[in-house]
Amino acid sequence: MMNNTILKPVSIRRSTGERFFSIFNYLFFTLFTLICILPFYYLFINTISDNDLTRRGLITFIPRGIHLNNYVQVFKLRGLGQAAFVSVARTILGSALTVAGSAFVGYLVTKREMWGRSFWYRFIIVTMYFNAGIVPWYMNMVLLHLTNNFLAYIIPGIVAPFNIILVKTYVESIPSSLEESASIDGAGTLRVFVSIIWPLITPILATIAIFSAVGNWNAFTDTLFLMTREELFTLQFLLYRYLNEANYLASIMRSGTTTAVTAAQALSPRTIQMTISMVVVLPILLIYPFMQRFFVKGIMIGAVKG
Repeated sequence: MMNNTILKPVSIRRSTGERFFSIFNYLFFTLFTLICILPFYYLFINTISDNDLTRRGLITFIPRGIHLNNYVQVFKLRGLGQAAFVSVARTILGSALTVAGSAFVGYLVTKREMWGRSFWYRFIIVTMYFNAGIVPWYMNMVLLHLTNNFLAYIIPGIVAPFNIILVKTYVESIPSSLEESASIDGAGTLRVFVSIIWPLITPILATIAIFSAVGNWNAFTDTLFLMTREELFTLQFLLYRYLNEANYLASIMRSGTTTAVTAAQALSPRTIQMTISMVVVLPILLIYPFMQRFFVKGIMIGAVKG
């Protein structure tokens, strides 16, 4: 006869020390999360609150006199639409080419048959530690005719040493038998990379995409040094200029507002700075949660071996 006894799940009793450690972890990371969120929350509530109260520093945790006039006025700034388009185009194209370039070079340096593999890999890594400086970099960009050229935002970042290290480490964790079987079937290096390696390294590619997208979105110094044509200004550079001209902008915006705008909504340099900062930060805050699961899996590769 068969034994029909139902197996009950075994409950594991934790010691007092383990329970205390778990409670401490929950409290610590909850507090840490709140500390990370608080600056953004403080920035946001000050952009939608009574501007006079914001100017006097009276808005702390609860918004008062809520209105959206700050955002309405900031989005009316001259050239903001074109600058946003340049930043979005730079972020999308730059990130895509960085992912593709770094992935392929990272894969190549894992191939023993590559000519001068060790030399080229070390040559690339050295550039992480030694930098010629701004003046040689600027002279090089001028000689390459990359001033007042949109390609200046794209070409210099296509291959990044740190990204190559990430891809190389990830590729080395993939069983070599997969590549060998494809090579036996007649697949070349490029075919193996596109059909086999690329789909398997998606997590690390997503990690690189996040790094690159954040870097491209936040960059403004290359615009400062290389661009004089306003149609090539990025959103961050334009907002950087506006941050430095907050007092002037506040007086211009106040003089241009209609009588329907109350005194509580009258712009001040402080509210302009906070609103512009929120406009810059918000897109990345919205995109990052969707990429986080790839980011965690990709960045942890190589942490455990064996």
